[in-house]
Amino acid sequence: MRISIIVPALNEAAGIGETLDALKRLAGDKEIVVVDGGSTDGTPQIAATLGARVVTAPRGRGTQLHEGTLHANGDVLWFVHADTVPPTDSLAEIVRHLENDSSVAGGNFGLLFDGPSRAARQLTAIYPLLRKLRLCYGDSGIFIRRTVYDTIGGFRPLALFEDLDLLRRMRKSGAFVHLPMQIRTSSRRFEQRNFAGMWLHWTTLQILYWCGVSPNLLARWYRNTRSSR
Repeated sequence: MRISIIVPALNEAAGIGETLDALKRLAGDKEIVVVDGGSTDGTPQIAATLGARVVTAPRGRGTQLHEGTLHANGDVLWFVHADTVPPTDSLAEIVRHLENDSSVAGGNFGLLFDGPSRAARQLTAIYPLLRKLRLCYGDSGIFIRRTVYDTIGGFRPLALFEDLDLLRRMRKSGAFVHLPMQIRTSSRRFEQRNFAGMWLHWTTLQILYWCGVSPNLLARWYRNTRSSR
């Protein structure tokens, strides 16, 4: 069972090297595809130097991730953010769960946000609670059988919540498993921000999404709110 690891990137020169080094060390049949959305800091060159296949796509995580699948040859698609470091036995665990149960369409990992900050600790504590609400996001290392991905239509070019959209359709195609291990990801985008206000804003966006508001409209509100701070 070959796993295609797809990494979306946009100006990730500061951290993508650590991620790619960790991915290269994983034991198992794999390929690494980095999908660059127009970086200006040398990200594609770093990725290529480290042995990843580099492709380009218009900026936007959903668009980039789907483009990566078009260049992937694996039986399983594993989507990993460019600031994430997985545990050493990640591939073996993915394969074990998929081979042992044909009803499993895909799954994800637990999350450990790095750093000693309060935001990192709070986010690490909150994510297990979100699991119980059947909520998880792209930074949790979502993986999916290639056959399921193709059947449900893959990532859509949404400006926000492309991960929730994919998961909603994936869960209708089979079981979704949470692996009993954590991947480590960066808490950088949450640092120096009011945690309560940030969480309230994000929760409001999700409620509106589930009520049927267009993700592209919500993305404009999200960007405007961030730029005003």
